[in-house]
Amino acid sequence: MRFLLLLSAIGLSLQVSAQTAAISKWANHSLLHEKPLEQAHVGISIYEPATQKYWYQYQDDKFFTPASNTKIFSLFTGMKLLGDSLPAARYYENDTAIFVKGVADPSFLHPDYTFQPLLQLLQQTGKSIYLVPAVNLNKRYGPGWSWSDYADDYQPELTEWPMYGNVIRLYHHGDTSHMIPALYDLEATADRTISKVSTDRDERNNLFFLKYNPDYKEASLTEVPFITGAEQQLRERLQDTLHKRIGLAVNTGNLVFKLLKSIPADSLFRPMMHRSDNFFAEQTLMMASAAMWDTISSKKMINWLLEGDLKALPHPPQWVDGSGLSRYNLFTPRDFVSVLTMLYQQYPQERLWEIFPTGGKGTLRNYYQQQFVHAKTGTLSGVVALSGYLVTKKNKTLVFSVLVNNHQDTTTNVRRAVERFLTMVWKDY
Repeated sequence: MRFLLLLSAIGLSLQVSAQTAAISKWANHSLLHEKPLEQAHVGISIYEPATQKYWYQYQDDKFFTPASNTKIFSLFTGMKLLGDSLPAARYYENDTAIFVKGVADPSFLHPDYTFQPLLQLLQQTGKSIYLVPAVNLNKRYGPGWSWSDYADDYQPELTEWPMYGNVIRLYHHGDTSHMIPALYDLEATADRTISKVSTDRDERNNLFFLKYNPDYKEASLTEVPFITGAEQQLRERLQDTLHKRIGLAVNTGNLVFKLLKSIPADSLFRPMMHRSDNFFAEQTLMMASAAMWDTISSKKMINWLLEGDLKALPHPPQWVDGSGLSRYNLFTPRDFVSVLTMLYQQYPQERLWEIFPTGGKGTLRNYYQQQFVHAKTGTLSGVVALSGYLVTKKNKTLVFSVLVNNHQDTTTNVRRAVERFLTMVWKDY
């Protein structure tokens, strides 16, 4: 029996060695030493959970800026700590009043979600409503974020009680422009020198600008982040929405708050991964922190995970935000393979395949039409990343991470090169 087991182990070892040699040959001939990657910093890790063997490793112990691949770690956080449904708010009510505290749920009044239990609670109550400030140790932007992106839709401010996704939606059609919600001032100007609608915001005020070409008749929708401000501004937004007076609670003493549940968690995780939603990823870390300690701190949440469930990562990362907007983030490809393997072992494959985009969908809509990968993209200037799962033609499930830094080609060319390489792995195994 021992002899048979030894032969089996030797056979498996020889098989893996052959796979490694073949993949290494493809990588050297078709990826690493050819444009567009010949001068880039590249790391690759391919692992088979069933055999616990690495099929291929190239600089997978080196650190890279991972861009939106960071969201894989935010997903791990959310799936571990938030349960089946997101938290909507903490609240306490007595005979005359209801006290409400935000817990960072990004779905409140977000147009993607019609289920609004917190809104329903506040609309239907006849009691006085008091806003209870949350303990929020986060700043409105993550560490290392670009200050000049304040008016870009991918960088809304981070808050304890988001509303409308913390963006204004600017609509324009013909000669008509308007915003939803109509909370602030909008200046619309005709300009025949531009080819499409252009939007902006004053850096320090909630004053929004829209320029349009009157000869251009197609309708447009643009999202622009608003300045969220402190509790007083949140109270004003709530009053405007509810058409009720909202008080500001100063001292709630020893009140015992209940937790109100919100939308199903996966209905947030799917768009977070499919469209690479930075706001949802950041608020996921904040919700997890609020659930754990009734204190919002992404830093505390990250440190707790790295000292606990993620302590066994091969290379302790420098993890600073939830979205990957920061270039302070540093991870190795083997770190991504490790956390992806943990997800694969802890959750049903069907659930993961729904959450991660596949070929032709989300950020992979123009790639992997055979749909053999379920993976998260990552993109910054000079950065292209792809980490996730690959199911071969022979139905072997692999976990992989390909991280590219410091390339000087187009993002499309780099993605196509990685696609050709992974397609070779898919076809031959």
